[in-house]
Amino acid sequence: MTSLTTPPAARRMAPVDEQLSVLMWGTDFGDASTRQTMERELAELLEQDRPLRVYCGYDPTDVDLHIGHTITFRKLRQFQSFGHDVTFLIGNFTGLVGDPSDKDRTRPMLSPDQLAANSQTYAAQAFRILDPERTTVVHNADWLGKLSFAEVIALSSKFTVAQFLERDNFQLRWQRHEAIHLSEFMYALMQAYDAVEMETDVQIGGTDQLFNLLAGRTLQREAGQRPQVVITTPLLVGTDGTQKMSKSLGNFVAVNDVPNDMYGKVMSVPDSALDEYFTLLTDLNESEVRAVLDAVDAGEMPPMDAKKRLALEVTRSMYPDGEAEAAQSYFESTIQRSETPDEMEQFVLPSDGAEDSGRRLDRVLVAAGVAASGGEVRRLVKQGAVSINGTRTDDFATELQAGDEIKVGRHRFLRVVAAGSA
Repeated sequence: MTSLTTPPAARRMAPVDEQLSVLMWGTDFGDASTRQTMERELAELLEQDRPLRVYCGYDPTDVDLHIGHTITFRKLRQFQSFGHDVTFLIGNFTGLVGDPSDKDRTRPMLSPDQLAANSQTYAAQAFRILDPERTTVVHNADWLGKLSFAEVIALSSKFTVAQFLERDNFQLRWQRHEAIHLSEFMYALMQAYDAVEMETDVQIGGTDQLFNLLAGRTLQREAGQRPQVVITTPLLVGTDGTQKMSKSLGNFVAVNDVPNDMYGKVMSVPDSALDEYFTLLTDLNESEVRAVLDAVDAGEMPPMDAKKRLALEVTRSMYPDGEAEAAQSYFESTIQRSETPDEMEQFVLPSDGAEDSGRRLDRVLVAAGVAASGGEVRRLVKQGAVSINGTRTDDFATELQAGDEIKVGRHRFLRVVAAGSA
């Protein structure tokens, strides 16, 4: 806490221009006019020379987050670094409906128990990036669950059906004569009310959230509050370099991936995505990112070296430097030099008297956590991504023997051992 005797100049926050250059870096508003408006309003708030109330909300619709979610974490942390007050909101009420913003079909509704179970892991994953000592965690069921039906009707009267149908995803479904549920309209109202309840100065979200964030400005204005500044960031392209990062597409890097896996997956990103990944997923500033990319374009730095720098930066943002550097060494030996690591994860095979299906390749990889399902193993085998003892296999039902070494993709290794020998 700042001492009352501290000179006023020492209590001042960083210069407005310095803050703006960092806070607006890596943002995307869809059009120049919106960007100019938000930058101007943010500058006006920063000129007040006080900690701003900044938040971002996350619906716990799954247990694990991927690094695409960390883009907004990083933006929140930038605000933290300048001394602003950051709130991490868990949408355990909005999650009951599910955000339709990036969907062209109705999102399945989750139960309160499912949301509660998922939310237990969210803050812990966010704290890989955020400072837990300077982050307030709240749940929007604490206020949304208390609204009366009359209050909900009053909120809905601030918007028209036409405003919602102008959204691209709703337009598409309307043209296809597909159902659009009233509950999906209510999602934007609920998220907008979060801003009113917390009287926020700034809300952060993905570009797909812009309508919801702007709805918060509408309700704040109606409530006599100063409308919040909205800051939106791009949706991260997946490791395939084409589609948005998604667990369902398999083109993701999980926040909880171990260092070797995280480093290796980032190394699989195509060169075309280097700019986006450096900008959105590292602590490098704009001039540092430009220096790397310009060196690649000029032929002064091989793309492989730039990608290794990227993978190291991403991994060290989640893990201690030593673990990130060890992951780089592991990649260089196993992938670049095609060496088999001396130490690898082990899986204990069932004993000889046990049911032999437990020795099948697909069941072993699922049981060891290398693959999520037998279907994924079949897909990997079909793609030629699975080798046993250095030989590519085309049989997902191969029975494994103690001592077999399995390579999945470019960076996952598994050694099966007999019971009692692990």
